[in-house]
Parts: sequence; C-alpha cells; structure tokens
Amino acid sequence: MSLHTPARGRLGLAAGALGVSALLLAGCAGGGSTDGDGGDAASDEPIIVGTTDKVTTLDPAGSYDNGSLAVQTQVFPYLVNTDYNSTEVVPDLAESAEFTAPNEYTVTLPAGLKWANGNDLTSSDVKFSFDRNLAIADPNGASSLLYNLDSVEAPDDTTVVFTLKTDNDQVFPYILTSFPGAIVDEEVFSADAVTPDDEIVAGNAFGGPYAITSYDFNKTVEFTPNESYQGLLDPAENAGVILSYFADSSNLKLAVQEGDIDVAYRSLSATDVDDLSGNENVQVIDGPGGEIRYIVFNFDTQPYGATTPEADAEKALAVRQAVADLVDREEISEQVYKGTYTPLYSYVPEGFAGATEALKGLYGDGDGGPDAAAAAARLEAAGVETPVQLSLQYSPDHYGPSSGDEYALVKSQLEADGLFEVDLKSTEWVQYSKDRTADVYPAYQLGWFPDYSDADNYLTPFFLTNNFLGNHFSDEQTEELILQQAVETDPAARTAEIEDIQARVAELLSTVPLLQGAQVAVAGTDVDGVILDASFKLRFAPIVK
Repeated sequence: MSLHTPARGRLGLAAGALGVSALLLAGCAGGGSTDGDGGDAASDEPIIVGTTDKVTTLDPAGSYDNGSLAVQTQVFPYLVNTDYNSTEVVPDLAESAEFTAPNEYTVTLPAGLKWANGNDLTSSDVKFSFDRNLAIADPNGASSLLYNLDSVEAPDDTTVVFTLKTDNDQVFPYILTSFPGAIVDEEVFSADAVTPDDEIVAGNAFGGPYAITSYDFNKTVEFTPNESYQGLLDPAENAGVILSYFADSSNLKLAVQEGDIDVAYRSLSATDVDDLSGNENVQVIDGPGGEIRYIVFNFDTQPYGATTPEADAEKALAVRQAVADLVDREEISEQVYKGTYTPLYSYVPEGFAGATEALKGLYGDGDGGPDAAAAAARLEAAGVETPVQLSLQYSPDHYGPSSGDEYALVKSQLEADGLFEVDLKSTEWVQYSKDRTADVYPAYQLGWFPDYSDADNYLTPFFLTNNFLGNHFSDEQTEELILQQAVETDPAARTAEIEDIQARVAELLSTVPLLQGAQVAVAGTDVDGVILDASFKLRFAPIVK
C-alpha cells in the first residue's frame, strides 16, 4: 500500500476561524499494542464494531446523519480533513489547499490517484461531486452547507478551483471536511439523483481508507483496507472491520460485555454505560462533547402554523415559547441520563467560542428552571386557548434507548399544569428521516453531532432559510448575521456576532435546545486505538486487537 502524507500547515486558512477550546480534550484506548520483540501485535481477525445508529444512504448527496457519516468517512476521500486529536484543517486527498484570492480556494491533487475499482480519480470527479450535490439538493442531504459556493472548475486533472460568492469565508475549509466534502466516482454515481447503495458497492466506488466488500443494509457492513488509498491517515492497522447493527442498546451492551463485538459505539444508555464502567472485561472510553439534543418546530404545521386553519404567527410563537417555559432540562439530565447529558440553554454548546446561555434568562424562572405561571401568562396574552393540542414525535432507535424516557418526561412536563395535551408518538429512523422533511411532524426530536469543529456548524445548518431542518423557518436578520459571521476575519468581532445570532434565534425559537452530551465508546480490554476526538468521527483505521 502506498501512502501519501501531505505536509502540515499548507492550508491557507484565515486566522479568524474559530475552533474548539474545551473540546480539545479527547479520549483514546491506549497507544497500540506490541509483541515481545517490540513489533506490532495486531490480529489478522477483523475488528467487529457494533452500533444502533442506522444508515440513511451511502450516497453523501442524500444523507445528513451520523449513522450514514460513520460509514462514509471510512470509504470516501476528502480534499481536506482534521488529523486525530486536532481541529486544524489540513490536506487529506489534496497535495495542497489554500485561498489564492479572497473568493477563490484552490486545491491541487497528486497525480495518479485511483479509486478502489481502478478508475482514475481526478479533479473532474471533484467538480462532479460538488455539482451533483447542489443539483440534487436532497432534503435529507447537506447541500445547504454549500450556500457560499458559486462554481467549481477543473482546469486540469490535478487542479480544482472553488469560486465563492463572498470573500474571506472563514468556514468553507471546515465544510469540506464534512458531509458535502466527500468525493465520489463520476463513473459510478448519478449526476442528478441519489445513487442506490447496491450500485455504489457493486461499482467498488471507494477512495477512502477502506472499501466495502459486503453490504447488508442496516444489518452488516464489511470493510477491507483500500490498497489505493492515499491521504492524511496512516494505512489501516487492522485486516478489516465488520460493522454490525443492533436493534436496541440492550443487545449492544450484551454483545460488548460478552466479547461478541470489539467496540460498541452509538448508542448505549446511561444506565448501560454506568453498569459497564464496573465491568473488568471492558473499557469505557470518553471523548469530547459537542452532541446536542433538541425539539424542532415545523413553522407550517405546528399549532397555529402557517398552513393550519387557525394560522397565526403570534400565537404560534407563544406556543413555542411556552414549551421553553415548561421544559425542565435539569430533571431530564438527572432522571433520564444520570448527568451524562447536561442542560443546554442555547444553540452553540459549551466549549465552542461564542457559546452563550441565551435561553436561560428569557424563559421559565429566568435561571434555567421551568415556570408554569410564565407559560400560562404568555399563552393568555397571545389569546391561545388551553390546553394546546401538540403532536410530538421522536425516534426510538436513532438517538439511543433513552429517547422514550426523555420524551415521556417532556410530555409529562408540558402537561403537568394543564397547559398542553401532548400526542406523543415514535417512528423508526429510516422512515422518520423521510417524514420530518415532508411536513409530517408538527414538533419532533432531533440530535446533532457537529460536522466540523466550529460554532458555525450549530447555526448555518439550522437557521438559514434553506436549512437542513426543512422546518420553514426564515428570518432575514438571522440570515444576514449568519452570513456576516462566516466572513468576519476579526476573531473578537466574529465571537460577538455568534453571540448575537443566538440571542436572535432564542427569541424566535425555531428549535428548543435541551441537552448537551459527550461521546462514549465501550471496547474489550484487548482493543487499542479507539480514538474519540474533536472531529466527532470514529475512524476505524487505528483500531487493533
């Protein structure tokens, strides 16, 4: 296997870009095992990783969820990326990547790159990947992150030039490390439609550290090291990986404690993790935070939403604000998650530059707690009849086994003083991910793992008019602020703008943030190289037994 290791620091990233501060603390399971002679002692057996986190689609143009990314990050190449335990954006597939003009980002590829199927991997594939993502604009995809991309040109086989709509974009290099940054083989993928998983696998259209050699949708995926891979990461230290999907966390917990799998990642319940912490046959590995959990409101179909018979924007806002008055984050944190998730009072979580607690003083008792009297007064002032009939949906399989308990408690909190009657329902993730963007759910659960280590990733995907939520939220002032912070080169000014965005969205309540959590994996004691770092991706290449 050949290895191309790009030089560090060649990326021309403006100094104003904000990274993670407290999140830089990362967990890993040891530093690699050795045999008696000091050589590598990795087993030739495949590593078995277990998860409950389902795939939506392998095609990067059709997915924007952690379950899909968990597979995509192993098998697709990215122009730039972050190394282990780092938030610095550096070349990955690229030989160099830099701003060559205020609105021009130029990437140079090494000559002779190949896909696993033997096809040439050139700048034409890169242009094709971005052009198709924008053309498809799948509602479950991440094309909204490319809002500042004007055009992509490939003047020769090894050069790509991205022209941006506005100058001094502080965020674009980060976006290239995330969902829309995955490069695909133009000889296999469709230019104008999401390509089916079986066609991708049959075409062996992979250019990352691994290729997929066997694929059974949301049952098992078998990965084999890709001998054609040239990029940032070292070659895979294992002979291959089997990713096994579990229907629920109880079975996942049993499998890892019995040694049937080597690593369990996303998602075990807080009770499971607490129990496994005392098990001498496994190790519990913690990583930096960044995950958030929140309620989304559909501005068309929520009570008094724009397309309902009783449409009234003022009453709709009062309903959202009353929900914010009534939820008790501390109770959810302690009762459901035993403190493994902590209360979240804004949109950018603690640890990122610009994070605030914008909701804390606006709602409830003004100090983070609930206040039924405040909610009642708010609804009465807007002329809202009580109890408000609210349909609330959650996914029982995507955000961990405690989602049912979490949303049962939310329902109880909203109904306790007779201000709401909540119709609580659940749907499996594969259907849920389609329904939520088709206006099926007036209010619903979502969670978020950041795509890149910058506060912008908690703002741009959610609150631009063309956002991944598809919840019909649109606010001109919010849009202007988000676009402005993305090109602000002064770090202090950008931090202030990020704070202003949170204050504005806290008043409008497109979503109600609930909790912030950390990453957790559980592995056998004979497993090394499980790295949970600030990239928020579990990469398989360093894992060994």
